[in-house]
Amino acid sequence: MRDQAVQLREKMNKKQAKPAAKNTRVLAVTSGKGGVGKSNFTLNFALALIERGKSVLIIDVDLGFANIDILFGHVPRKTVANMLEEQLSVQEVIETGPLGLQLIAGGQGFSGLLELDGEKMARFMEELGSLQGLVDFVLLDTGAGLSENNMRFLLAADEVLLVTTPEPTSITDAYSVVKMMHAKDSELAIRLVVNQCTDGKEGRQAAVNFAEVAGRFLAKDIRTLGILPADPLVPQSVKKQQAFLLAYPNSLASKALRQLAGDYLEIPSPFKIGLKGFVMKLFFK
Repeated sequence: MRDQAVQLREKMNKKQAKPAAKNTRVLAVTSGKGGVGKSNFTLNFALALIERGKSVLIIDVDLGFANIDILFGHVPRKTVANMLEEQLSVQEVIETGPLGLQLIAGGQGFSGLLELDGEKMARFMEELGSLQGLVDFVLLDTGAGLSENNMRFLLAADEVLLVTTPEPTSITDAYSVVKMMHAKDSELAIRLVVNQCTDGKEGRQAAVNFAEVAGRFLAKDIRTLGILPADPLVPQSVKKQQAFLLAYPNSLASKALRQLAGDYLEIPSPFKIGLKGFVMKLFFK
């Protein structure tokens, strides 16, 4: 069985030589602890990118608490588990959300993903790799913390967006994630998002302190992608099961997130080997 996956790896390596219609950038969104707004950020960041003309696919790989679909009031018809067990194509499990956002729901389907037998692994790799060049961005909504499975998704991505709040426990846990990622891949691009800030000064100070500690003790350059305000309309949108970017487009959070998305698109791409490379790193590195 394993031989099938090895053969597929060789096949995909050969395909790398042929450029896709567009580069697909794989971004993993994570946090040190739960409750910092990671999934809500992922959803609304994706929509902000779509508003700027980009195509986006979210893959919910939070093994314990997959909930992206809940945030916009959608019940997925198919998940990764269906794709593997019913031999469906990846196109058959992609859900469509607001503004044309695409979503692959994880549910319990990812719980054993990294322990697949050779045949299912090979099929998953081929199906997911087939999306290379069809979307501009793939956002991985990962779990919080330092689990082995979570770390494998982070290290396989082109770039990691680390969401924290200014609270000391959140900052400490986020730093632990950076320390672990850095120990395994010192070249991995990591950008910080400070969420739920009472004001800009609080957020900027938290970001500066975080960057200074990472620089001093890890010799790691952590750039801040953005500061997002605490906004009472954000929890209101969660209760309504709507993205705050759409439910409250003129809110402080929406304006700040649109600015963040615009700033992100101005950053030189850390693109390496895209979606096919991500799949190969996930299983073989």
